[in-house]
Amino acid sequence: MKKKLTPEQLADYAEVLTEYEHDPVSFVLDMFPWGEGELKGQAPQEWQLKLLTEIRDGLKTPGEVIRLARASGNGIGKSAAVAWIIWWAIATRADTKGVITANTDTQLRTKTWAELAKWYRLFAAKDLFEYTATSLYSADPNHEKTWRVDAIPWSEQNPEAFAGLHNQGKRILIIFDEASAINDTIWETVEGATTDADTEIIWCAFGNPTRNSGRFYDCFNKYRTFWQTQQIDSRTVRISNKKLLQDWIDQYGIDSDFVKVHVTGNFPDIGDAQLISTKLVDGAVAAGKTVQQETYKDLPVIFGVDPAWTGKDLLVVYMRQGNYTKVLLTMPKNDDDTLVAGKLARLADEYGMDHGFIDQGWGTGIYSYLKSLGRESEWTLVAFAGETNDKYYANKRMEMWDNMRQWLKDGGTIEDKQEIRNDLIAPQAWVNRHSKLQLESKEDMEKRGLPSPNYGDALALTFAQPVKRKDRSRWRAARAAGTLRRAGAM
Repeated sequence: MKKKLTPEQLADYAEVLTEYEHDPVSFVLDMFPWGEGELKGQAPQEWQLKLLTEIRDGLKTPGEVIRLARASGNGIGKSAAVAWIIWWAIATRADTKGVITANTDTQLRTKTWAELAKWYRLFAAKDLFEYTATSLYSADPNHEKTWRVDAIPWSEQNPEAFAGLHNQGKRILIIFDEASAINDTIWETVEGATTDADTEIIWCAFGNPTRNSGRFYDCFNKYRTFWQTQQIDSRTVRISNKKLLQDWIDQYGIDSDFVKVHVTGNFPDIGDAQLISTKLVDGAVAAGKTVQQETYKDLPVIFGVDPAWTGKDLLVVYMRQGNYTKVLLTMPKNDDDTLVAGKLARLADEYGMDHGFIDQGWGTGIYSYLKSLGRESEWTLVAFAGETNDKYYANKRMEMWDNMRQWLKDGGTIEDKQEIRNDLIAPQAWVNRHSKLQLESKEDMEKRGLPSPNYGDALALTFAQPVKRKDRSRWRAARAAGTLRRAGAM
C-alpha cells in the first residue's frame, strides 16, 4: 500500500526534483539505485546517455520542439530509455502532460508501459505519483487531471484522441514506440499538438526500421533536418545477445533485410509487400544524372498522363524514350479539360510524341477534346481495372507497374525528385485469392496515410502497350524550321 507523505517530505522531494528539471542525464544517474539489487552490474548504455543529452541540450533553446528518432536492431534497452524519459518528464515539472503510443495495443500494454512499472518500483520519488495499467499521474488530487502521462492505443479511425494534447506554457511529452507501423495520420494529428508557444515539447520516436516508407522513415530522410536521429547497431550495445545476433547474420546474411531491421538498425531495401525497392529507385536516380536522351533517339517517344480532378492530387505528364524519362507537366486539380488537351497537343508536337496513354479514370473528357482536335489516333485511354496482356496480373495497372519495375531493373532512369522516389516505392503488391498479382489501390494507400502515386502512375502508363517509332522526317523539318509551337504557348 502506498505510504502517505508528510507535507515536509513532499516539499523535500519537490525541491530535489526541481534541480533536474532541465537535466535528464543527471536525473537518470541519480534517481535510480544503479549497482544495487536488480540493477547490480548495470548502467545506462552509451546510446541512452546520448539520447538524454540531446534532450538536455535541446531544452537550452526556448520554444524549440525537441524531435528525436532512434532506429535500431533488437535488444538495445529501448523500453528502459522510454521509461526514464517518462519519469524525468513527469517528475521534474509540475502539470506535465504526455501521451505514449505504440504500433499495437499489445506492444503498448505488455512491453512499453509494462517497463515503466519496473522503473516505478526503483524510482526514489515514486510516492508522488499513481501508476495504473494505462496512466501515470500526480498523487495530489488537485493535479490528477493536469499532471499526467497516458498510454493511448492509436486508431486511424479516431485520430482525434491525439488532437487535444495542448499544455500552454508547461511541458508536453510525446513518445511513439515501434514507430514504423504507426499510421501517418496519427503523426500528422500529433503535429498539431506541437504548436503551443512558450511550451517545452519533447517528441521521441523509437523502433525497428521495418518499413522504408512512412513518417518514421521520413524522420531519417526527407524530414531529417527537423529530427535528431541515430541508427543503432545492436552489436555495438553491451547488453545485447551477441550470439543470437551472429546466428541471424549467419542464417540470413549481413546484407539481408532481416538483419538490417533486427540487427544493424538500417531500413530495408524492400518492404514485406513492397513492389519496387528503394535500392532499385536509388540506382535509377543515380543513372539518371548521366543518361542522355540522344542515346535513345531511335526509340519511340511515349507519354503517360495521370489526370487529377479534385483534392490534393496532381495531373502528371511523363515522357519516356528508352531508358530516359522526364516529367513534362504537373497541374493541380485539372478541371479544365480543354486547357489540358491543348497543353498535351503542344507537348506532343514539341517532343515528337509517337503515342500517349491517358488514365481513363479522369481522362475521358481530356481525350474527347483531343479527339475534337483530330488527335485521337495519337492517344489511348487506359482503364486501370481493364484487361491485361498477361493473365498473371489482376488488372492493367498491376501489369504496367510490374513492367515498369522490370524496366528499372534493366537500366531505366528517373529524375532526382523526392516525390517520384516516394511514389515508386510506396505501393504494395501481393498474390490475391485468385492467384493473380495485385497492386495496392489508391484508396488503400490513403488509408495508410499515403498520397496517390501520381508520378508513379503516369510513368507506369508509358508501359501500357508496345509503341512503334513513327517516321520523324516531317517533325524534324518542322522543328528545324521553328514552326512547332512551344508547349507553354496558348
